[in-house]
Amino acid sequence: MMEKKIPYKIYLHEDEIPTQWYNVRADMKTKPAPLISPSDGHPLTAEDMNPIFCEELNRQELDNDTAWFDIPEPVQEFYKMYRPSPLVRAYFLERALGTPAKIYYKFEGNNTSGSHKLNSSIAQAYYAKAQGLKGVTTETGAGQWGTALSMACAYFGLDCKVFMVKVSYEQKPFRREVMRTYGATVTPSPSLSTEVGRKILADHPGTSGSLGCAISEAVETALKTPGYRYVLGSVLNQVVLHQSIIGLETQAALKKYDIKPDILIGCAGGGSNLGGFAAPFLGEMLRGEADYRIIGVEPASCPSFTRGKFAYDFCDTGMICPLAKMYTLGSQFIPSANHAGGLRFHGISPVLAQLYHDGLFEACTVEQTPVFEAAQQFARTEGILPAPESSHAIRVAIDEALKCKLSGEEKTIVFNLTGTGYFDLKAYEQYNEGTMADITPSDEAIADALKKLPKIGNL
Repeated sequence: MMEKKIPYKIYLHEDEIPTQWYNVRADMKTKPAPLISPSDGHPLTAEDMNPIFCEELNRQELDNDTAWFDIPEPVQEFYKMYRPSPLVRAYFLERALGTPAKIYYKFEGNNTSGSHKLNSSIAQAYYAKAQGLKGVTTETGAGQWGTALSMACAYFGLDCKVFMVKVSYEQKPFRREVMRTYGATVTPSPSLSTEVGRKILADHPGTSGSLGCAISEAVETALKTPGYRYVLGSVLNQVVLHQSIIGLETQAALKKYDIKPDILIGCAGGGSNLGGFAAPFLGEMLRGEADYRIIGVEPASCPSFTRGKFAYDFCDTGMICPLAKMYTLGSQFIPSANHAGGLRFHGISPVLAQLYHDGLFEACTVEQTPVFEAAQQFARTEGILPAPESSHAIRVAIDEALKCKLSGEEKTIVFNLTGTGYFDLKAYEQYNEGTMADITPSDEAIADALKKLPKIGNL
């Protein structure tokens, strides 16, 4: 029988866009540990969290049992602006590598925000508007989340205050200007405009910032500004839930052509894209329906999975947020100013942390010079300039395809291309000029940060 010809791009029809999000926690044998209060260690309730987050988002955050959540009609309508996104067969990359492996990528960069972040930002903005709020605050690393949230807030008529990690604010001025074009106020973090920002600057003079710093400032601002709530673009259970639309669409596209993946790959920072991309496939594994090799790829400069500790920690550098049980390098760990700003977070999603701890998937690290080497090869063969974050997944997909070249195996590799890199040209410039450096934290630096983990009872 002749193999069914796979098109270069597999598109779903508009009426095939998922109308529900999938909650992988419903199928997990061991549920992720709850968020807890840093004062006394009690698990947080919706009432505890309502002053920080939107009420409906808190309900989603705390629900470990409901497998499917209906996507609100206004959010479904907005999704149609850029969804369904294509699943692409990387024929040109395969040819360049000379591999028998079959490579696919889910392309999430086909919108102005340039990434998958719009999938959750529009949902969170919708719930904020429905609650009658005036605006929201947030942090952003590389700028994709801040851009996505500014777009969503403009759509629903909400004010948007963004604290952007200082190194990205300086490296990516055009990303900043896109946010401002959509009406957001953008502040480099750490800043002098908040108490926690001033303290971080006093403790770490000249710091380039981190997502943990920016989170602290955004939370403080939300708590002190009436009619505002804080929203987060990664890490939280609710964000992994919203991002499951990526994996659900990927599953549906693969099934159209009876394609069975062997390896699924996503970059790992806070966990939003890896969690959303992998969640439906992890669900199949948890239910005993299928088996996959799933790989989370993180930067060697911020190796939470591979060198962190599974423990309760603050999600922010200022230590004002609730505690989450995750793989962490310590909330006081500030990574080097690498170019994958969206991956510079000291911890990881509690959902992914528990799944990793239970052995459902594996993780690896890569340095940024070989990451940009892979990005350049991908750009030259597939015609898309990838984001540095996404290029971590590209690096490992290429490595796995080259292993197949040596072994002769025809494995099917699928990775999530989370976004485009057209605002990351400063990084590409450094790579092209040969001035890019690879910085890996020492064991001593990580151990020192981990010494400062909070002491909460016997947790």
